[in-house]
Amino acid sequence: MMNNIVYFEIQSSNPARDIAFYQSVFGWKFSKVEGLPIEYYQIQTENMSGGLLKRPAEIPPTHCGTNAYTCSVLVENFDEVAQKILNAGGQIAMDKFAIPGRCWQGYFLDPDHNTFGLVEADENAQ
Repeated sequence: MMNNIVYFEIQSSNPARDIAFYQSVFGWKFSKVEGLPIEYYQIQTENMSGGLLKRPAEIPPTHCGTNAYTCSVLVENFDEVAQKILNAGGQIAMDKFAIPGRCWQGYFLDPDHNTFGLVEADENAQ
């Protein structure tokens, strides 16, 4: 289908650390892409591809909002995955909240302070 998001990228000042974070939390697979002018890793998730690249500039300061799209990951159990995120060095950016009748949503920071969301579908969310 046209006009759907089909690829995502994560910038990282420490690719080895952040690859370990996403592997431990979501089980994503990473492979280094050779021959590019930047350090770049292909990401394979269950149903979408992405990339992780060496951050080309300084990490933006915290509490300034996000200057990019924020992707959310659909999970079966929000609380379990949230605990994995915290155990792997992530932080809560916005506590879990209900989108009534649809899902639970929340936002986190990875170890490089990139914002991402979690979604657990739940028609009974209140």
